[in-house]
Amino acid sequence: MPRRLIKVTPSRLASWVDCPRRFRMAYLDRPTPPRGGAWAHSTLGAVVHNALRAFFDLPVARRTPEAAVALVGQHWSDEGFAGPAQAAEYRTRAAGWVSDYVAENDVSIDPVGLERWVSAPVGTIVAEGRVDRIDERDGEVVIIDYKTGRSALTTDDARSSQALALYVLAARRTLRRPCTRVELHHLPTGTVAAWEHTEESLTRHRTRAEEAAEEFHLATDTLKAGGDQDVLFPAQVGRQCTWCDFRRSCPEGQAAGPQAEPWAMLAP
Repeated sequence: MPRRLIKVTPSRLASWVDCPRRFRMAYLDRPTPPRGGAWAHSTLGAVVHNALRAFFDLPVARRTPEAAVALVGQHWSDEGFAGPAQAAEYRTRAAGWVSDYVAENDVSIDPVGLERWVSAPVGTIVAEGRVDRIDERDGEVVIIDYKTGRSALTTDDARSSQALALYVLAARRTLRRPCTRVELHHLPTGTVAAWEHTEESLTRHRTRAEEAAEEFHLATDTLKAGGDQDVLFPAQVGRQCTWCDFRRSCPEGQAAGPQAEPWAMLAP
């Protein structure tokens, strides 16, 4: 019998590589262990993503900086922030980022996809995921990912992103169009980090994804057969334990250091 392909998403792969125990808690344990509360930086990122998705759904004539600012307000949430004052400060920042972004870029194009789910079999896996935006340029599609983190991004960030590479592979099959270019749009700095993938670079990313998928697939099957969950899914202890959503269910993570405040990862 042909072997069943393993479905993977960038978040699933990243969880496995970062910490097998977190992978188990997020994707295998039922009921799922309780998660921690909201993180301000995640709230901020979600607001920007939602505002830009709604912005490109508007008719071209209504795609103005003022409309972008209004959409940030419509999608805003105070979850995870230290209080109303901090939330108001970052709401103003987010509105400025989005306003500048739409003022400085061509927003007259109609994207091929917004928050578009793509999925395709590639090698021994099924690569899946939701792409922030997919544009078409000169007969090819371009994968665009919005970022709102602390630091500007580089070409190396775009080149090394496994998520973007998997999106390329999935988008090719889903949309049936050529695709090699990926872009990271960093809203706080207004910069774009881009990379043109080759077949060789995509193969390297696919191979690494296949290896990780094989690892967690084998660990999952062994667990179902009665294997020791702590041996198969060990905790990967490190600084990331201070903000892990499953920290309360992981003694090793708790011992790694004090829990980070929900707003600790906001840019100063």
